[in-house]
Amino acid sequence: MHPIAIYLGNYPVHWYGIFVASGFFLGLWTASRRGLRNGISAEAVMDFAPWLMIGVIAGARILHVISYWREEFAGQPWTEIFMVQRGGLVFYGGFFGAAIVALVYTRRKKIPLLKFADVLAPSISLGHAFGRIGCLMTGCCFGKECRLPWAIRYPVGHETHLSGSPALAVHPVQIYESLLNFALYFFLAWLYRRKKFDGQILAVYLLGYALLRSFVEMFRADYKVSEYFFNGAVSPGQFVSIGIFAAGAILFAVKSPKRKTS
Repeated sequence: MHPIAIYLGNYPVHWYGIFVASGFFLGLWTASRRGLRNGISAEAVMDFAPWLMIGVIAGARILHVISYWREEFAGQPWTEIFMVQRGGLVFYGGFFGAAIVALVYTRRKKIPLLKFADVLAPSISLGHAFGRIGCLMTGCCFGKECRLPWAIRYPVGHETHLSGSPALAVHPVQIYESLLNFALYFFLAWLYRRKKFDGQILAVYLLGYALLRSFVEMFRADYKVSEYFFNGAVSPGQFVSIGIFAAGAILFAVKSPKRKTS
């Protein structure tokens, strides 16, 4: 697509960074409004912003660097590790990084962890929806070959369109995941106003995102063959989603109110 939005002097401003930042701040703002329903002040949510930014970016980048060290970083200047504005953030790494800093933050501020997590959970989907649009503009996380009318073609130089060969029409898989994340956000925001117990929104998010991610992974083509599990039957994203789904199911089962039997 077109990775660079504008130039500020000689400095390129990438679409990836614009969409990730937009999703981050919009998600945080909606969380600050949502928290008021459960006695969590907007200040408590906004004060979490620096913690969240560090946890998400550090976790997402660390996992990407570990996963793609040989392909992207070996032999390159060490400063390439920090060039996150060009892409290269793994969602699940950012999720785990955010979980760690949330645990530390809520303990220091004496805020109930699950209540705080329920406030943030819908906004994770909202921020992720914007981030996937950034992936589209960068050309990462691209899809498999597609013959449907909405297939897209990347410009020369992309892995799917090398110089001297026709552009390969592929699934706009980033848009699939973005739209599904928007849908999950609106559902979770609706459910939040009707929640029955602390941890419910987080549990439903974990269940929902694991399912939608596993579905979208069927259309992705950016993984190396060696990265797949079980003889190519399960992608890395699907493999992690199994654990995420299990965590959501356990959380829901443990925290949901037990119905009285007559």
